Amino acid sequence: MLDPRLRSDLERRHEDLSDKGALLSQERLDACYALFRERFGPAVLANLDGEQLLDLMHLHGNQDSLVYWLEFKNDDEFPAQFGSISGGSALKFGLYRRKETGEWMTGSPKQPVVMTLAQAVARARQHRDELMAGASILEAFPQQPTQADYEALQQAMDERAPTVSRLAWGHKYFSLLYPHVLDDYHAPVYARFHLIKLLQKPLSEKPLSVKEQRYLDAYLFLQIANSLGWPVNHLTKVLNARDGEPHQVWLFNTSLTDADLWSRMQRQGFIARGPAQLSALDWLDGSSGALARLKQKLTEVDITPSGETLSATARAIRDFACGMEERDLVLAVDGQTVRGIGEILADGYQFDARASADAPHQRAIQWQALTEWDHAIPTATTLGVKRLSDAHVDLLIAIERHLLDAHGTAALSAPSISSALDGVGGDIQRILERKRQVILYGPPGTGKTWQARRVACDLATMHGFGKAWADLSDDDQALVFGSKAHPALVRVCTFHPGYGYEDFIEGYRPKTGLTDQLGFELRPGLFKRCCEEAAAKPEKRFYLIIDEINRGDIPRIFGELLTLLEYDKRGQSVHLPLSNEPFSVPANLYVIGTMNTADRSIALLDTALRRRFGFLELMPDMELLKGPLIADKIPLHLWLDALNRRILEHVGRDARNLQIGHAYFLQRTQEGPKPVTDLPRFRRILSEDILPLLEEYCYEDYETLAKIIGKDFVDLQRRRIERGLFQATNKDAFIQAILAPTPELTTSKEATAGSADDSDGDADDSPETDAAEPVA
Repeated sequence: MLDPRLRSDLERRHEDLSDKGALLSQERLDACYALFRERFGPAVLANLDGEQLLDLMHLHGNQDSLVYWLEFKNDDEFPAQFGSISGGSALKFGLYRRKETGEWMTGSPKQPVVMTLAQAVARARQHRDELMAGASILEAFPQQPTQADYEALQQAMDERAPTVSRLAWGHKYFSLLYPHVLDDYHAPVYARFHLIKLLQKPLSEKPLSVKEQRYLDAYLFLQIANSLGWPVNHLTKVLNARDGEPHQVWLFNTSLTDADLWSRMQRQGFIARGPAQLSALDWLDGSSGALARLKQKLTEVDITPSGETLSATARAIRDFACGMEERDLVLAVDGQTVRGIGEILADGYQFDARASADAPHQRAIQWQALTEWDHAIPTATTLGVKRLSDAHVDLLIAIERHLLDAHGTAALSAPSISSALDGVGGDIQRILERKRQVILYGPPGTGKTWQARRVACDLATMHGFGKAWADLSDDDQALVFGSKAHPALVRVCTFHPGYGYEDFIEGYRPKTGLTDQLGFELRPGLFKRCCEEAAAKPEKRFYLIIDEINRGDIPRIFGELLTLLEYDKRGQSVHLPLSNEPFSVPANLYVIGTMNTADRSIALLDTALRRRFGFLELMPDMELLKGPLIADKIPLHLWLDALNRRILEHVGRDARNLQIGHAYFLQRTQEGPKPVTDLPRFRRILSEDILPLLEEYCYEDYETLAKIIGKDFVDLQRRRIERGLFQATNKDAFIQAILAPTPELTTSKEATAGSADDSDGDADDSPETDAAEPVA
C-alpha cells in the first residue's frame, strides 16, 4: 500500500519521535481515551439535561466542560495530542456564552444572535442527541471494516448526526471515543493533504467545500497505521512532523519565457514576471482596496493579455506578489509539460528594476526537481500564477511522486542567492529578507557568531559566485573578506563600551602633516565604507556582522542610521552632521548582530533598535551533540540537557539565559562541527570553560554550585573546586562524579546500546590534548 521509500522514512521518523518522548505509549493513549469517555461519554451526556447539560457541553469558562477539553485541555491529565481544532471563533461549536454579558450567542461572527436560555438548552440537547446517535453507529462498527463499511458510516453519520458530524469538534469527540475507527485529522483539508503526501488518492473526491466526506478517509489512515503496527495517533503525529501544515500548489506559466531567462531562473533560484511598465508591487496585500488599485494601474498601462479579463489578470498578479507563501509549491509549466517543481522561500517578493522587461517582478524559490514530464494541466495565466485546486488530485499526487523520485537521485539546481539554507540558517535568511537586519541572541555557547559568519558567507557567495561558501576555491574565499582590488562582501566588527559614532559612521581622527604638526581629518567609519561599497556594486550582496552588539552604546554609535535601517527607508538619504554629505543605506547591505543574554537581556536594548531588527533566539541544541559516548559511558547530549535543567532549577530568574550552549562541546573538523568524544578534551572543556561560568553564576554560593555540577566536584568546607578530579589518573572518579547527579543516564538507550567493555583496556590512555575550540 505504501511506497517502500515512504514506509522507511515514516519508520525512521517514528523512532526519532519516540526517542524524544513525543509519542504517547499505547497504555497512555488508552488511559486518556478512557478518561475522556468517563467525563463526556454518551452515558454521561444521557443523564444530563437543562442548564447542567448546557454548561457541561458548552461553557468555555468552565475548564471541566466538553468544549474546553476538546480545544484547550493540555496537561499531564490530558495532553494536547489528539488533533487540533483551534482557530476560528467560539461559534464553531454552534453557540457560546458571552463573557461580558453572560448571554448565550449563536449566528456568525459578523452577525451574532442572542439566544434565550431555553433556545441554548434546546441546541445543547440537539448536540447531545446527535453525539449519542453517532456514538451508537460507531459502537456497532465492524472490527474488520472494508471500504464499503466506511462509505456506509459516512451515510449513516449524515443521516443521524447531520449537524455535529460535519463539525470539527464533533469529529474530535467521536475520534476520542473510537480511535480504532477514526483518525484524528478533524478538518478534511488536513486529511487530504497528508494522504496526497503519502501518494494515496483520498476517498473523499468531492471538493473540500462538501463536508459530508469527513469520515471516508479514515479507512485509508487506519489501513496504513495497521500495516505499520502503530496506533493511528502515532501515524498522524509522524505525518505532522514530516509534512507540516497544508500548503498551496501554484501553476507558473513559462510559455512566454525565453530559454536564457528560464536558464537563469533555474541557476539563480527564482521565478519572474513582467511587465516592466508595472512598477514595484510591494504595497499589494489581500484587501479589496489593493486589488482595485492594481486594476487601475493595469488599465493605465494597458497590458491585460489577450483572452484574459482585467479581474483575472489582476488576481493572478496579486497572487504572484503577495498570495504565494513560504513552503508553497510552484509547478513551472509550458502547455501540458511540467518543466520544474520548486518551493517558495520566505515571503520575499522583490522588484528588480535592472532585470529584463519580462522579469522585474521576482519570487525566491528553491527548485526541488527540474526533470520534464507531461500531464493534463489546467491553463495557467500569462502574467501571474494560478492556484491548483484540490480537485486535481491526480496531478497533486504526480507532483509528490516526482518529488520523491528527485530527492536523493536527481541533481538539484546550484545554490544561489535565492537558495534556501537549512535549519537556523534558513531562519536567519528569512528574517534578513524581511527586515534586512537580524540579531542572534541567547545563552553563551549556542553558536551565535559561528552561525552569523556561516550564513553571511553562504548568502554572499551564493549571489556573488553562484556557489555555496564550501564550494569556493581558497582564492575566491579570500575575496569574500576583501582585497585591495575587491571590497569585502563580509565584514566583522565587535562593539565595546569605547566604540563610538566616529568609528561606525564618521568622525575626526588625528593626522600628522609634513611639518609633524598634529591635526585632525574627517574619516568615514566602518559602516559608512560598507554602504559606499555596497552602493557601488548593487548586483552583489554585502553583510556586516556586529559581534557583541549589546556591549556598545547603541544610540551613540548608530545615530541617524537607526532611521535609515528600516526596510522601506533603504535608499533614502539624510545629511550627516559632520560632513554634511548625503548618506543612505543601500538595499543590498545586510546586518547580522549577536548578543549574549547572559550579559544583557534584549529588553534592555534601545527601543528604536529593537523595532528595526528582527530577533532570533539560539538556545542549546542537544541534537547536535548526539554521537558516540564519551568514555563509552556518557551520552553527551543527555548529560548537558540534565546540567541545564539543574541550572534552571537552582540559579534563579535569569537561569534561562544562563544555560550552557552546545557549542562548547563541538570541535571543528573538515566535515564541519562534530561533538567532542574523547574524555581528555571533555575534561578540559569542563574545567576551563564550564566551571568558571557556573562559579560566576553562583556568586560564591558553593552549595548551589554543588547542586548544579555535582557534589563530588565541590569541597564545601574549603569553598573550592576539587581540582584533583580533573587529573588524568582519576578517570573513574571523574566519570563517577559526572554521572552522580543523574545516574539514570547510564540506563538510557544510547548508553546501553553504545557502551563498550573497557575492562581490558583504558580508553583514556591517550595524552591530554587541547580543548576543542568552541563553535560559539
